[in-house]
Amino acid sequence: MNQVIRNVQLVAVAFILVATAIAFLNEVYRMVDEKSVTLADLLLLFIYIEVIGMIGLFWETKSIRITYPLLIAITALSRFIILQDKNVAPINLVYESVAILLIAISILILRMRTSKLLGLEKSKQGEDS
Repeated sequence: MNQVIRNVQLVAVAFILVATAIAFLNEVYRMVDEKSVTLADLLLLFIYIEVIGMIGLFWETKSIRITYPLLIAITALSRFIILQDKNVAPINLVYESVAILLIAISILILRMRTSKLLGLEKSKQGEDS
């Protein structure tokens, strides 16, 4: 049963990789077609690259490091802030900024839990580095 689940995971990851590559190429094609590159476009490409990196790591280690999705979330929130209309309520920017701060703090905590500085040993599960 575990092998079946593992094979389903690998097929799903391969599908996500192909879909991400297609989305990346579509975005590059759109930028070339419009002859325009914006910061939002670059952040979207960065999100695609992070997803591809996460897939590569999963393929090697057979596990997902929790910091990758958190970094992708920070990038996505940043892109969302950049793309927002100027007429949005200022409190929304505060909420989104606090969300980014909380995610960044959680990444810091995850990285510190295996820090030599704190005298903690590195996790043997390969969860985080």
